[in-house]
Formats: sequence, structure tokens, C-alpha cells
Amino acid sequence: MSDLFAKSLRELRGLLDAGECSSRDIVQALHDRIEAVDGTVGAYLEHDLQDALKQAAAADERRAAGETGPMLGIPVAIKDLLNVKGQSCRCGSKLLEGYVSPYDATCVAKLRAAGAVMFGRVNMDEFAMGASTENSALGLTRNPWDLDRVPGGSSGGSAAAVAADTAIVSLGSDTGGSVRQPASFCGCVGLKPGYGRVSRYGLTAFASSLDQVGVLSKTVADAADTLGCIGGYDPRDSTSVRQELPDVSGAFSGELKGMKVGVAEEFFGVGVDPEVEAAVRKAIDHVAGLGAEIVPVSFPHLQYAVAAYYIIAPAEASTNLARFDGVRYGARVDADDPVELMKRTREAGFGPEVKRRVLLGTYVLSSGYYDAYYVKALKARALIKRDFDEVFSACDVLLGPVSPTPAYRIGGEINDPLTMYKGDICTIPANLAGGSGMSVPCGFSSDGLPIGLQILAPAFSEDRLFRVGHAYEQSTEWHVRKPQLTVSRDT
Repeated sequence: MSDLFAKSLRELRGLLDAGECSSRDIVQALHDRIEAVDGTVGAYLEHDLQDALKQAAAADERRAAGETGPMLGIPVAIKDLLNVKGQSCRCGSKLLEGYVSPYDATCVAKLRAAGAVMFGRVNMDEFAMGASTENSALGLTRNPWDLDRVPGGSSGGSAAAVAADTAIVSLGSDTGGSVRQPASFCGCVGLKPGYGRVSRYGLTAFASSLDQVGVLSKTVADAADTLGCIGGYDPRDSTSVRQELPDVSGAFSGELKGMKVGVAEEFFGVGVDPEVEAAVRKAIDHVAGLGAEIVPVSFPHLQYAVAAYYIIAPAEASTNLARFDGVRYGARVDADDPVELMKRTREAGFGPEVKRRVLLGTYVLSSGYYDAYYVKALKARALIKRDFDEVFSACDVLLGPVSPTPAYRIGGEINDPLTMYKGDICTIPANLAGGSGMSVPCGFSSDGLPIGLQILAPAFSEDRLFRVGHAYEQSTEWHVRKPQLTVSRDT
């Protein structure tokens, strides 16, 4: 079966259960697809076919022995900041060149236990700092829908791989929209679970109070199945929450009667492109047509979200990235004394965006500025969290745009960081509040670029996302469209 690479996780599971293909067949089909198109897209940094085939053979043996499971034998692509034992974990940076992980991240360990195949590492903005994957020091990733456009970021490689059918499902991370925005740009599903739902152990930290491991997939059901595998309490992560995984048994009925769906006009008043607004409003009307009640809600403190985020996140990054000093692991630029060694290593190893954020974070945490900036940002965060609490007392989910625009051209905004930061306005609030969110395809621009509908819900209410997202997805055809990729070219 030559088109295994194009099928969803659930479709492949059905074929595996019926004995119509093997996990080895799926891995080989993905490898052949990568050989055909990834020279064009550039989603993968590395993948080891022989190791993946070995894992697949073990999964096939487990299935032959009578074992079943939603992830058994399914290949999963891994964002380059999640540790996989025996693989590099460079975080899109020159600074970690040569580092090989000695352990598995908890989410990776759970996938292994379930029989999934760890299949390759995909590109990202350096240390997850960026919204286009142009900040990667390891290569350029293109949007499969338009090779002159960015795939989004920082999980751009994860989204591009799913959209290009070089991955069945990918793991990413979402600090301020880094799963949902690339999913919107690339026309796939992007899930950000509630903060604390998925262990961050083994996830290279950017901003510890905001980071969350997420999922990029071809369908909502595939995202739900993957979350069911990787979610749950982990004593090795102090921010992990003892909370039962959501019961999704009733999430895929297509029935939305009785659900209250909030719409906040503030999300449409932040420079949203007219084509994006039209597609999202049409999607909201469609959800109403499925039986949901539309409820007007308000976010009076949304205007402070970007400013608060770009104080809090760099402050935490400044602290987290202090460990990359050239002494313990990764690249090193030798010098006569330790201080000079650290300075030279970080100067040579960090890219411009990482340096910008580390400097900003160090500044706002410094004496005399901590109260003026960092403390005020925390207060603004509390107000935004209160807005969410009030909204979700009136509705079950919130609908709006993911990004103000479709994917922009490569090189179009990389030299204008403030404009790029403003593009996070619709996704940042959920991270500040710790809630859950999802992007599902809801249309295309006149240029043929995907547009995503954002669904937001309280933390640990991912079942609400799945219910609304699946009902919308299965009653429309946006998710079945595929980009046309026929000829490889050197990037």
C-alpha cells in the first residue's frame, strides 16, 4: 500500500489491527516520502531509518502476540527540544552541537511504552524562540502550501512534517502559541493541553511557567489519542498536576446541542486580516448551525497580553538558558579562564533572537527594574487569568482566530521582531492563563494559504476542545485538502 504516509493515525491503526499493513510498512512509506519531498520542505533535521525499522519490528511482534493500543506501531516525529535517549537534542541551536541525550523525556517514555516508533527529529526556532522557524541555526523549513512562505513556529518543523505527509503525528511545544500558530499556517490540527497536563520532564525549558508539550496531527481524534498516551501526572515534574485524563468517549458524536460557545470581539480587533476574520466568523456560524449557542463575552485586559508575555517569558528564559555555558555539555569555545570561556561560547552559540530575549529577560529581572517591569507583568497576567475565569463561567469554549494573518513570506518579518511579537496576540493569553487550546483548519486565503480556527477551554477540559473541534472538522472538508508537493529542490 503506497499511500500509507497520507493516512491518519486512526486509519493506520485500523489497517494494523486488520493485518493489512505492518508498522515496518508505515515506517518505510514515511522514509520514502521524506526522500521524495523533504528536500523541498526541510522539516527533518535527522531520522534514522534502521533504528525506526527496528522499533517498528518490535511493535509488530507485540501486535502479533495479541497486544493492541492506540499508538502501537505508529511513528511519531519529535521536536528538537524533547530528549530521546541516544539521539541529539540541539534545540535548533549551534550551542548544543554534539550533545546526545542520555535519557527519554517522560512523554517520549510513555510513547515508547505504548509501542510508538520514535521517528526523526524535526526543525524549530532556536530554543523555541520565534514564530517562523527562521531562527533555527540548523536549516530552513518551508511551508508545504507555498514554499516561499514560513511554516510558523516555533514548532514549524512539526507542523510542516504533518502537512507534507512526512509524519503521521508530531510532538511540539507551546509557550505562546508555538503549536497552534504553525498548525494554522500549515493546515493541520494543533493541540496545546492545559498547563500541567503533560509532563515537562525532558523538555528543554524556555519559559517554565508557560511551556507545555503539544501535539500536531491530521485530525482532532488523532490529537486526542496522542494526548491520551502522553498525558498524566509525573512526580519528576513539579508542575505536573494530579488530574484524571479527560473522558473523550462522548467527544466524537458530532453533537453540540447544549454547548455554549463564547466569542470575544477583542480577538478580532487586533489587526486581523480580513480574509482570516471572514473565515473564522464563517466557522463560528457553522458551529452555531451544529447546535451550539453563541455567547458574546469580553476580554478587557487582552491589550496587556503581548507586553506581559514578552517580559515574563524572556525573564524565565534568561534564567533557564544560564545552564548553557560551554562547561557541562554542548559546544565550547576555549579561553584562558572560565568567565571568558562562557562569554565566547554563548556569543558564538546563541543566535540573534535568543540573545535578544536573554538580554531583555536579564534587564527586567535586574535591580531597579524588577518591580517596574516583571512584577507589573505578573499582575497583568493575573488580570488576564481572571478574564478567562469569568468567560468560562458563561461559556464552555471560546472561538476566535489563531493568528491575525496567514503564513507570511520567508524573510518578510524576520528583521522586524516587534511585528512578529504582535502576531502572537491571539495565542499568548491561553499560555498566560494556563488553559487548553486547539487550532483546526477552517478555510484558505485567496492565495491558497490555510487559516485556523482557535478553540480555547479551561485547563484540563480538553474534551471540550475535542467535542467542538471534531464536530466542526467532520462536517467540513478543510482537513482533507493536501498541499501539492511533487518535486524536491535543494533548500
